[in-house]
Amino acid sequence: MTANAPGGAPDEDDFLHWLREQVAAYAQREVDDDAPLAEWGLGSLTLLELYGDIEERFGPLIDPPDLWAHPTIRDLARHLAMRNGLRVHGERVRAAFVFTGQGSQHPRMAAGLYEHSTAYRHHLTTADEAISPHLGRSVVELILSGDSRIHQTALTQPALFAVCYALAMTLIGEGVEPVAVLGHGVGEFAAAVVSGALPLAVAAQLVSFRGAFMQYLPSGGGMIATCADPHEAAEATASEPGVSIGAFNAARATVLSGELAALERVQERLASSGIASTFLQVTHAFHSPLMEPVAPRFEEAARRLPGGAPRIPYYSTVYGRRIDEPLDAVYWTHQITSPVRFADAARAMLSQQAPSHAVEIGPKPVLTPFLRRIAGSRGPRCIPVCRGPQSNAVELAGVLSALSAGPLAEA
Repeated sequence: MTANAPGGAPDEDDFLHWLREQVAAYAQREVDDDAPLAEWGLGSLTLLELYGDIEERFGPLIDPPDLWAHPTIRDLARHLAMRNGLRVHGERVRAAFVFTGQGSQHPRMAAGLYEHSTAYRHHLTTADEAISPHLGRSVVELILSGDSRIHQTALTQPALFAVCYALAMTLIGEGVEPVAVLGHGVGEFAAAVVSGALPLAVAAQLVSFRGAFMQYLPSGGGMIATCADPHEAAEATASEPGVSIGAFNAARATVLSGELAALERVQERLASSGIASTFLQVTHAFHSPLMEPVAPRFEEAARRLPGGAPRIPYYSTVYGRRIDEPLDAVYWTHQITSPVRFADAARAMLSQQAPSHAVEIGPKPVLTPFLRRIAGSRGPRCIPVCRGPQSNAVELAGVLSALSAGPLAEA
């Protein structure tokens, strides 16, 4: 086995090669990296034997339940690489920033921090100053007023971007330097600013354009969060051309996007199979072909603005992997209609960067449960930086302490 990772440790490719050989020996045939282990005849007893092989070869990296939580060779290889990376890096804090997307917004989001944290207030004001010329109003006033119009797409997206940017810059100002970033949907714009791919002014303009163009699409679209896996979701939507998968969030956490009437039929179909689902508080069918009318107009506007390459590892939820190419007009236009491949991007980030902490950057925890599910019981500590409108400077100090940063950090 080669030693490509830090400290001479095996990396994801090494684990993938080793697991492929082990599973092929059990199955007595060639195996597919992306097919469930159960398809190769690995039942419960055989999986426990595989767990024993892993422990004998690499030491106590995982627990037996992780074999069920990561059901393909590729998923398991990524998890092993992430766990091994944590072991190699030891006790050093390595924080990855994960930016929340649309649906996490609410009236007075992060208001407690605005009132009690000078740093957060400064950064939110800076973002507001970048946004207001394009939006025609202050997002700070919108947020603090408790106005329910925060759920209107044209206002939601720039306001959410401003909050995520301010939260991230507050952490960075206290010494928390992210080892990697990823963003869910509109959260990608704040991730791009933190990564160095977009200046704040450019991101503010892009987000304002994006929200405005989407707001004035015809109504009649929506999204539902389901407890279906992608296969079950595809089966339920097979007869509904107006519905597609809008997000792959985690195992049995798939979001469907499309026409409202068709989504209601799909919801009934899922319920008949015992699969729960719920409508999300969104105004349109985001990340679906129903967004295509927005694309040409947005791309024309975006082409006039610069987009660079990330300077720190950037995990794209458009492609579900790390990308190093410039985040330009083509990328942001493609992002509008593409499903959010959050699960793939998160798995890749966790395995390749081995963060000790995955920090959700947003006004309330939405992605943290998915991150914990993806990372498993021995994964990084997953913490939200803000738990709701009442989160204040004291809670922020606790987050900073957990990240060995801020005034409570050890000297």
